[in-house]
Amino acid sequence: MNPIITICLGALLSILKIDGFKMCPHRCSCYDFSHFVDCKRRSLTAIPRDNPHGIWMLDIRYNNLTELLDGAFRGQWSTRIVLLAGNGIQHIQSGAFESLNFLEILDLDQNRIKYLPGYFSDSLEHLIELRLSNNLIEYMHGNSMRNLENLQKLDLSGNWITAMETGVFRGLSKLRTLLLNNNRLVVIEDGYFLILQSLEALHLENNTISAIQGEAFSSLRSLNLLCLNGNRLSHIKFKTFLNIQTQGTHLQLADNRWACDCDLQRVFVKFFSVRHLHVDDYSNITCSEPGHLQGQSLLAVDSQLCVAETATVLVITGTVLVTVIAAIVMAERNRNKTRNKSWNDNDGPSDPQEK
Repeated sequence: MNPIITICLGALLSILKIDGFKMCPHRCSCYDFSHFVDCKRRSLTAIPRDNPHGIWMLDIRYNNLTELLDGAFRGQWSTRIVLLAGNGIQHIQSGAFESLNFLEILDLDQNRIKYLPGYFSDSLEHLIELRLSNNLIEYMHGNSMRNLENLQKLDLSGNWITAMETGVFRGLSKLRTLLLNNNRLVVIEDGYFLILQSLEALHLENNTISAIQGEAFSSLRSLNLLCLNGNRLSHIKFKTFLNIQTQGTHLQLADNRWACDCDLQRVFVKFFSVRHLHVDDYSNITCSEPGHLQGQSLLAVDSQLCVAETATVLVITGTVLVTVIAAIVMAERNRNKTRNKSWNDNDGPSDPQEK
């Protein structure tokens, strides 16, 4: 080979080697021509600043990050996936996601986030999936999701959420899956799921829900699955679910604190009479009250609930009727006694002067 060509090739390889070294952050590994940067479990305390241009996936899971600073991802215009699960992130500064204008998946699972600020969704207009499970979030504020207009899946499971601001998900017109299971919600209020007309699956299982307001699900026009199992419901209103105007919605309602009475049985009878509502786990629904039915399947006793109530009504009605009849009889007897006494008084001795 020509010596000049050999020298040129050597120099080119040296340049490529140096550039390749510069393109991959220290203590990380790069794959697929540096499109995938793997920094998982590297004891990092900050987002690497020397990420290569053109990366589409950045994996920084299970490190030691405690906050996301302003401009933490500056210059990473092409990144589509950022994985940050398993860190200790508590704070997210304004502008932390600057430059991530085309990000599609953001994974913040298993951190220590307590609060989502109003600027949280800035620069995340193209986000499709947001994972925030197993954090410490207690309350969902109204503006934290305002820019997530393309979001399709939101995972908020495993947090400490007790309540949410009305309309917090208002701008999520394309949201299809919402996971709020394993939180501490007590009441599902009207307006929580306002304008979520594309929502197909709503997971509310394993909360502490004891009440659902009448219009809570009225705007859910595409809902296929509603999970309410594992809560503290004792009674429900049929109209609350009738407001879900879909072609077919599957309900999961087992593992609640059902008070098995005639009212509850009537609600489920109505469910079975409506084509678009399907109770998938009816055979697993058990009674918590009254005491003599505790632990029994609602399916096994449902035919008895209204019978017992009807018998009770009949007994009460009979008792009232007997009491009324007895009162009438006594009144009639008293009236007859009064009349007889009056007659006897009129038949007494005549005036002596008449003799």
